[in-house]
Formats: sequence, C-alpha cells, structure tokens
Amino acid sequence: MNKTQFIASLAPHFNGSKKEAAHAVEIVFDSIVRNIQRGEDVTINDFGKFKKVDRKARKGRNPFTGETIQIKASKKVRFLPAKALKEVISGDRKLGPAPKPAPVVKPAAKKAAKKVAKKAGKAKKGKKKGKR
Repeated sequence: MNKTQFIASLAPHFNGSKKEAAHAVEIVFDSIVRNIQRGEDVTINDFGKFKKVDRKARKGRNPFTGETIQIKASKKVRFLPAKALKEVISGDRKLGPAPKPAPVVKPAAKKAAKKVAKKAGKAKKGKKKGKR
C-alpha cells in the first residue's frame, strides 16, 4: 500500500473527503518525522516505536571490485514493532473488526441543520418575559 492508497482507504472515515484524509495523514507523518529528527522516540501503543539510531563509521567492501572502502558514520530510523503487532502478524492474535466509517453528512443537510439551529436561536432571543 502506498501513500495514495492509504489516503483513499481513510477517506470514508472523513465523510469521503480525500482532501481531509490527506491533511490528517500529512499531520501525522510530519509529527513523527519532526520528533524523530529531534532525537525523540515516537511510540504508538499496539503498533510500534520509531527511534533514531546512530551508526558508527565502518569498513565495507565494493561488491563489484572487491575493494575495501570506508563508510562514514550516519543516522537512521529504526522501527521496532510492538508485541500486539507481532502477535497479529504471526496469527497468534485475532484482529478486531475495522472501525466503521463516519456517517456521511450531505452538504445540503448541513445547511438545513444550520438554518434550523439559527431559527431556534432567534426564537429564544426574540421572546420577552412580561412583568409579574
């Protein structure tokens, strides 16, 4: 599954809006990347942990020439799957039902609901209490 397919699979949960689903995905990915870049671990319960790892400089070998080369120190991201994810993948744990998509609210229905709410608000404001 690529990013576009991922967004398309989330769209039903955003009333069919791929734009809103894409925005949510961008926010989540951006948050993960920014925290990892700062050196903080990102742990998502029952899914896994993303962490920044330092790799030391080392010697390697060019597979074509057999020549020994020096590989510079670098940083990389490591993903450590959570126990629950490992159990689901191995088949030891059943995956529950997928969450149901949000009910679709049509734009016309939204406008009508706003008009009714607005009229109800005016009716309350318009009533004056008499003196007793």
